[in-house]
Amino acid sequence: MTNNDILRRLRYTLDFSDTKMIAVFRHAELPVTRVQLSSWLKKEEDADYVRITDQEMATFLNGLIIEKRGRQEGEQPKPEKQLNNNIIFRKLKIALNFTADDILHVLQLAGVNLSKHELSALFRKQGHQNYRECKDQVLRNFLTGLQRQYREKAPAINTDKPQRKTATAAGTSAKPVRKPADRRVGKDVQFVVDKPASPKPAAKPSRQSTTDTDSVWAKALAKRSKKS
Repeated sequence: MTNNDILRRLRYTLDFSDTKMIAVFRHAELPVTRVQLSSWLKKEEDADYVRITDQEMATFLNGLIIEKRGRQEGEQPKPEKQLNNNIIFRKLKIALNFTADDILHVLQLAGVNLSKHELSALFRKQGHQNYRECKDQVLRNFLTGLQRQYREKAPAINTDKPQRKTATAAGTSAKPVRKPADRRVGKDVQFVVDKPASPKPAAKPSRQSTTDTDSVWAKALAKRSKKS
């Protein structure tokens, strides 16, 4: 793997924009232009491709540690002039704050199984009796596992929480689904029309008014009889 390959894959995995990438370089006191960054991210067959040096790549990784973990007190570490897979692997471990179990899990996502003893040998200082060189295949699989963990993972399903049954799920269960009653429109619907109000019967004259009229006529007849 080349430094350019690692830079491209880290940019994709961490979902960094060009502005963010430039800021990471500046964390480690290396000003980078957008044109310069673009040339590093291009493929080798591109005419504008430029190889990023070990020192520039080490600067990016140092800046990534500051971006993820914060700036340490005192003098900042100087970027290495020569890089190897072991140094890159170790810097990524520090930046992501990974434990041994975290790294083994990421490698398993890429289909690689390592023991803790084999993994610890990759982080030994060169010259240690248990030091082991990190091959391209291990680093490549680690970056692949990171990509699957950060960019391709599916949301976890909480199996403890009871699942809400949808209409489709309920239809497949043994319990019948209650359907709403059909609304009948047409012949079966009868509309009730209000009947016109019947005329009220004429009011009967009261007994008192009839008696008064009779008494008036009786007096008139009595007067006529006296005159005659």
